[in-house]
Amino acid sequence: MASPKVLVTGAPGWLGSSLVEALRAGCKSGPVDTSPEPVRIVALPGQDTRSRTDLGDVEVVMADLRNPRLPTGLCDGIDTVFHCAGIIHPKRIQDLYEINVKGTRQLLEAAVAAKVRRFVFVSSNSPAGLNASHTELMAEDDPPRPYLNYGLSKLQAEWLINDAHRTGRIEGVIVRPCWFYGPNQPHRQTRFFTMIKGGHPIVFGKGANLRSMSYVDNTVQGLLLAREVEKAAGQTYWIADRRPYSFIEILQTVGRLLDVDVRPRYLPELGCDVARFVDSILQMTGWYWQDVHVAGELAASIAVTIDKAKNELGYDPEIELEEGMRRSIAWCRDQGMDF
Repeated sequence: MASPKVLVTGAPGWLGSSLVEALRAGCKSGPVDTSPEPVRIVALPGQDTRSRTDLGDVEVVMADLRNPRLPTGLCDGIDTVFHCAGIIHPKRIQDLYEINVKGTRQLLEAAVAAKVRRFVFVSSNSPAGLNASHTELMAEDDPPRPYLNYGLSKLQAEWLINDAHRTGRIEGVIVRPCWFYGPNQPHRQTRFFTMIKGGHPIVFGKGANLRSMSYVDNTVQGLLLAREVEKAAGQTYWIADRRPYSFIEILQTVGRLLDVDVRPRYLPELGCDVARFVDSILQMTGWYWQDVHVAGELAASIAVTIDKAKNELGYDPEIELEEGMRRSIAWCRDQGMDF
């Protein structure tokens, strides 16, 4: 196997796995047209990586990025690091900072020491928080308003990348995907489908709030462009579908594909505010409850403009909501799920 020039963390995870497949097979998406190349992946000790190594030309390094002693030579010979690993829904709030901040710092230091050219960091919409209004889309130069501890942990990691770039130690690029969806989805997305299949999903408010979503193949395209485009160095980009969708449109689209007549249970928007308040109190004590956290965001708009990525990277997302959800549901059925 030729020596890999690219290192990916977060495989076997949802986005990391999709990125590895695209690198190994070659990728044609929008302006991206790449040839197959070998990949080095970083996986937690004990993780099953057979689904990735079956692709061939995949070198696996077992490492816990929280461990201050990373494997010797982890980044040797690497041109680009794609740091996709992170945690969204922790058991303890402390885990967010251990994994999202400390882990990023240690990998970044290893990359700098090995003279890696570019470090592409997968962030989130959470450092930017919630839209100030349902009609005004968020842009990259808006002041950060991190949403609770997850948003703050990702923002602190962004600061590390930006500082390393400003001081000339490495080329840093920050990519901010939004609500991921697509094949290989995690359990939380499958639960969302199950809720819709029941026919009566909960909607706080009227469901007119907007959500930007990032189909996984669109996100992979954005990551590959962040590696290749010279002017991307030092920049932050929103990477999402071509337009935001209303929450009701998302529910109705999935319902139609599942052949379900969706009749939402409408609850006052105040319920969402209460959940956000409870979430804040729990997190202040170091605890995290995923269902409460998710409920706190359901009436909010988290919607962005991708104009900067389109203009500077040539980003051209090819998949939109209906086709993306159709592929997601087909993948679930292939896994034997009853949808």
